[in-house]
Amino acid sequence: MQALDELAAALRRELIERARSGGARPGSLGSQVRELVDREAAALSESERADLAERVVRLATGLGPLEPLLADPEVDEVMVNGPESVWVERRGRLEPAGVSFAGEAELRDTIERVLAPLGRRVDEASPLCDGRLPDGSRVNVVIPPLAIDGPCMTIRRFRRRGFSLEELVAVGTMPEPVAELLARCVAARATVLVAGGTSSGKTTTLGALSGAIGPQERIVTIEDAAELRLRQPHVVRLEARPANLEGRGEVTIRQLVRNALRMRPDRIVVGEVRGGEALDLLNALNTGHEGSLATIHANSPDDALRRLETLALMADVALPHAAVREQVAAALDVVVQQARLPDGARRVTAVAEVVRAAGGAAVRELYSARGGGVRCRAPEGSPLARRLEEAGA
Repeated sequence: MQALDELAAALRRELIERARSGGARPGSLGSQVRELVDREAAALSESERADLAERVVRLATGLGPLEPLLADPEVDEVMVNGPESVWVERRGRLEPAGVSFAGEAELRDTIERVLAPLGRRVDEASPLCDGRLPDGSRVNVVIPPLAIDGPCMTIRRFRRRGFSLEELVAVGTMPEPVAELLARCVAARATVLVAGGTSSGKTTTLGALSGAIGPQERIVTIEDAAELRLRQPHVVRLEARPANLEGRGEVTIRQLVRNALRMRPDRIVVGEVRGGEALDLLNALNTGHEGSLATIHANSPDDALRRLETLALMADVALPHAAVREQVAAALDVVVQQARLPDGARRVTAVAEVVRAAGGAAVRELYSARGGGVRCRAPEGSPLARRLEEAGA
C-alpha cells in the first residue's frame, strides 16, 4: 500500500507539472489520470491500476490522506498537527490515524482545497481561519508562523442526524429520570443552559433537548457554525459570518441575537454563548422570550452563572454588576452540566435549578452523578416546580 501511495503522489506531481506547463491532455481528469497510469504503471494488474488511478484522483481533487478518515463513520474529529502527525477521535478516544502527508507542501495543498470552495484562505498576514465544509463539518486552520511544527488543521465531523433524549439515555449520557425531567422543563418553557468543557457533548445534548419543543412553535437557531438539526417543521437557522479578506462583512452572534428578536421567535436556541451576546440574550429572556436554550463553557452549574455574568459585562454597556446578576437570576431556570470522562464517554454530571439568592443567582442541585442522584425533581413549591405544575408538564 505504501508503494502505491508513493507512486500515486509522484503521478499527481506529474499532473500538476503538466498543467503548469500547458501540456495537459484534453478530456476529463479521470481520463487523464487513467491514461497516465496505463503508461507509467503498465506492469501492474488491471485492478491495481484502477486502484492507483483512484488514489491519484483522490490526491488531486480530495483531501489526500484524510479522505479515508472522513469516510469512516466512527471518526468524530480529525486533527492534523503538521505533515507527519495526524490524529483522530473515535468513540471519544484520541488515537494516531496511521496516515501522514508527504510533506508540508502536500498539506498546504490540502488546506487550500478545503478553504477554496469556502472563499477563505490563509497566509502569513492571516494565519488563522475558521470555516464550515459543505457537509456541515467545522474546520479550523493555523499555519506558521503561529503553528511552530507546520500547518495544523482540525475538522470536527458533522452528524446529519442528531440524537434524541431516548438515544442519549440508551448510550448512557444521562439516566432516564433526568431525561424525563429535562423534557418536562423544556416543554414548560423553562430556560435551560447546557454547560461543560470542549467536546463534552454540549451541542448534542442541546439538540436532544430541543426535541421537547412543540411542533407548532417557531424556533430561531443562532450558531457560529451551523450544527444543529432540529426536527420541528418551523425552524429558522442563522449562522454568523467572519470578515472577508478585506476585513469587511462580519456578522457576529450578537448581531444575530438582536435580529432574532425581530423575527417573532417562540424559542431562541444559541449554539454557544461566548461574548457580549450574553447581555442581549439575557435581555431577550427577561422580555418575554422564555424557554430558550443555549450552551456555555463552564466547569460547574455555579461557574456557568458566573461566566454568563462575566460575558454580559463584556458587552461594552456600563451596567452595574448587581444588575447583571439580577438579570441572570431572573432569566435562567435550569443548568445542565456535562463532561467527557477519561474513557471518552459523555455524561450529564449534574442538573441544577437556578434560584434567587442574596447575592443574585445561585443553584440548587436536582441531580448529581457523583451522588447517585439527589432528587431528580424540582422541590415542591420551588419556582421550577410551580412552572412545571402550571404547564401541566
